[in-house]
Amino acid sequence: MQAWLLEDKSEALSDWQTFADSWNNMPLDEYMADGGRYRRRRYAVLSSQAGSNQITLEPHQPHYQSLDYNTLNGGVARNFEPILAETIHSNSMQATLKFCQATFSELMPNKSWHIECHQFRIEANSDELAKPTPEGVHRDGVDFVLVMMIKRQNISSGTTTMHDLEQNNLDSFTLTEPLDSAIVNDKRCMHGVTPIVPIDNTQPAYRDVLVITFRAI
Repeated sequence: MQAWLLEDKSEALSDWQTFADSWNNMPLDEYMADGGRYRRRRYAVLSSQAGSNQITLEPHQPHYQSLDYNTLNGGVARNFEPILAETIHSNSMQATLKFCQATFSELMPNKSWHIECHQFRIEANSDELAKPTPEGVHRDGVDFVLVMMIKRQNISSGTTTMHDLEQNNLDSFTLTEPLDSAIVNDKRCMHGVTPIVPIDNTQPAYRDVLVITFRAI
């Protein structure tokens, strides 16, 4: 992934540390139907038009998933705090968005895209089970998904599992290093992540990821 992002622009990851630090001090996700207090997040909506390589930040808006795709937290409009403007416009975010646009537009040419970005921090402790995908194995109701590891701190597990549409196991792997990524065809596959647990209960333990979804419009 690093090589791909640097291929078109040598400065693509020049601000990576500042980008990764933007996962600090995010607000709690107050919409967890399981009562969990282990997830922090920010959210943004963008778009791009067919035949253009421009990506536009749209006015901030609620995030909505139907219960068909999110049986735990779906069915309600969830108002998350926006991803900070400086994070959206950072070299690291823009390079990742452009990579997604180029890759997914090659797979589905001549499409305009509704794009959603999610910053997630899952915090692990001994008091509750920390679930990166609390809804379980799922689809996101889009066309393509990129999941990029930003940082793992003092945790074990957090294994990504891939499944067919009947939830039969296809593969599993663990994103461990910064920039490790999973690219998912959401029309063909389901995915999930196993709960994370702290290695040392006396130290902060968390899993930071960037999730970007593309849906043709």
